[in-house]
Amino acid sequence: MELGSYRGDLHTHTLLSPCGDIEMTPEFIVRRAREKGCSIVGITDHNTTRQAPLIRELGMENDILVLCGAEITTREEVHCLGFVEDQERLDMLQEYLSKHLPPIPNVPEKFGYQVWVDRDENIVGEEEYLLISAIDQSIEQIESFIRSLDGIFVLAHIDKSRYSVLSQLGFIPFDLTPDALEISPRCDLDQLLQTHKYLSKYRFIRSSDAHYQEDFATSGSYFHIKELTFAEVAMAIRGQEGRFVSLN
Repeated sequence: MELGSYRGDLHTHTLLSPCGDIEMTPEFIVRRAREKGCSIVGITDHNTTRQAPLIRELGMENDILVLCGAEITTREEVHCLGFVEDQERLDMLQEYLSKHLPPIPNVPEKFGYQVWVDRDENIVGEEEYLLISAIDQSIEQIESFIRSLDGIFVLAHIDKSRYSVLSQLGFIPFDLTPDALEISPRCDLDQLLQTHKYLSKYRFIRSSDAHYQEDFATSGSYFHIKELTFAEVAMAIRGQEGRFVSLN
């Protein structure tokens, strides 16, 4: 079986995230992905999916596979990434996030605007509640829900000193079975594994966690897969049927 090698960045914020640059528009993300040779993009706004469908549409028009999902903040304030394959399941994920996000009003002047746009970059909606809050679900409950949607579940930026499973809990719960662990652009994986030897049993991806234009697609992973599909990327992340991920 002959596999292709596709560059991907699975942790990207849009202008919808309150901490995201207002210039992180759908058009920019797809255009910059093409310029950088990034064939796979994961859209992961904080606790919302509302900007992702348009970016997927633009990606399809430009031969870029866009994985739609969210960066979810658990009750323990651990960040994790969840991706689902189609619009029906994305709607279910959005309903779940909206149901469990606490009704704390956003203050744009303090936290940033939470708007999403159309193809022409006209604002079409605004999230009322603060998206960077923790939802009222545990990390185990969130993983279980993503699994119920046949999605991909990744523990985000585990090397960071804030909002990672290691910074918040000190370990990965034994009953948790993430598809992969994400490391940040500057992480030395060998050093991380020396410090936390038990992590060697997990698979890894590297992502930019871009909130600003200059960071997007500057770091990522290579997905060794047969074709550009959600199922193939999922197999690579899980190390199934000869598919795999290598880090850059």
